[in-house]
Amino acid sequence: MPIDKKSLKVLLVSTEVNPYSKSGGLGDVAGSLPKALRDIGVDMRVALPKYHTIPVNLLDDAKKISEFTVHLSWRSQDAAIYAIDAHGDGDSVYLIENDFYFGRDSYYGYGDDFERFAFFTKATIEMLSRINFEADIVHFNDWHTGLGPTYLRDIYKGFTYYKDMKSLFTIHNLHYQGVFGRDILWSVGLNDGYYTGGDLEFYGNISYLKAGIMHADAVTTVSETYAHEIQTPSYGYGMDGLLRQRAATGQIYGITNGIDIETNNPETDKRIFVNFNADSPENKRMNKYRLQEELGLPAGKMPMFSMITRLVEQKGLDILSIIMDELLSMDVQLVILGTGESRYENMFKHYAWRYPNKVSANLKFNADLAQKIYAASDIFMMPSVYEPCGLGQLFAMRYGTIPLVRKTGGLADTVSHFNPETGQGNGFLFEDCVASGLMWAIRQANETYHSPHWDTLVKNAMNGEYSWQKAANEYVNMYKKVING
Repeated sequence: MPIDKKSLKVLLVSTEVNPYSKSGGLGDVAGSLPKALRDIGVDMRVALPKYHTIPVNLLDDAKKISEFTVHLSWRSQDAAIYAIDAHGDGDSVYLIENDFYFGRDSYYGYGDDFERFAFFTKATIEMLSRINFEADIVHFNDWHTGLGPTYLRDIYKGFTYYKDMKSLFTIHNLHYQGVFGRDILWSVGLNDGYYTGGDLEFYGNISYLKAGIMHADAVTTVSETYAHEIQTPSYGYGMDGLLRQRAATGQIYGITNGIDIETNNPETDKRIFVNFNADSPENKRMNKYRLQEELGLPAGKMPMFSMITRLVEQKGLDILSIIMDELLSMDVQLVILGTGESRYENMFKHYAWRYPNKVSANLKFNADLAQKIYAASDIFMMPSVYEPCGLGQLFAMRYGTIPLVRKTGGLADTVSHFNPETGQGNGFLFEDCVASGLMWAIRQANETYHSPHWDTLVKNAMNGEYSWQKAANEYVNMYKKVING
């Protein structure tokens, strides 16, 4: 029977949901996509762990509605469910409480992560019958919830309440695969047949990500280009054959992320120094001067390049390291915000020491500073080796900061190279992941910055459509296809 969007019921399951928890793009997506879907009539609910690091003020309206025991083979753990009416139209956010698993200082990085997230995933499925939410689709995200489609298919479909529920699995970054030894299968309520039969076996281990890809009714990724890239050996990280099989049956979808344009609005954002819009470039420049003052950089009109990123190889920092001296020989400034591998942190510390009037290395994460950088800088660099979608370039363009990116994944889908002759385009792209390509794009950006075309380019970026509206409607169409089989 055809499903209308106004009767669609979806539970999104994620280990991060902004503003409750966030370490990267997953939290942003899980925080803003459900809101966009609710805005167009989908009964969309969200489940996440109740980490003890969640700010207390965000839990003021949380009410405990259920408590039950979750069985993982020999271990039993209690799960308490807290509900929040996050949108003023009924409970929409559910937090799974268990202090043994989630009363810790970090989200990830523990020796029992395989068990923590298996517990969370199983608890979210069992929660459905206790809150009387008979979902059409349970939408699992990334490897942490990869066992969800397996549990739903092989354990819960035997119960009448769950028999018609479909599962969707979204890959936000294929590189992170949730790989563990085969011996943990018994600990999470599965048996060794999932290894010997090949369903979860992955090069002598088992993979939660593979479970999600294998057993979900459909698989999505966060951009159209990335959906094709991960079917190749270069980007597939050992999963490309399996992904090609799913794609051959029409069960892989690429839907490019959006951003929350209400929260990220330069005209109203209270986190930035001065509000502005596409018709007030002088106010954007005031943000630059104020940031220069805050970071101890000399005030001036030179182009400010910036990066807000995890300092890891994926982000193209190796090719950036090759051209740092050439970049800093120009009349530019460079602002870095992020943490990561020590080799990259040390690199930026070194250049901040050598070029104190040109480089500000902020080796931390600070959400308010990030917003100030988006609003103040001129050129935002993402020379990524790969980028499933990327949100940084969308935030940057929303604030009139021009993205300089490698043509890969979601960067290729959202950034078009500026052509001064036609006035079309919203950024700068280079194709091959090589230092010479990055330096070519930097020189293109610097030349355009000093030309009469710059204001046109900034307006192009600021006037783009970055909301979730288009993606939300694509998700509705995809949900319908999955439900109707």
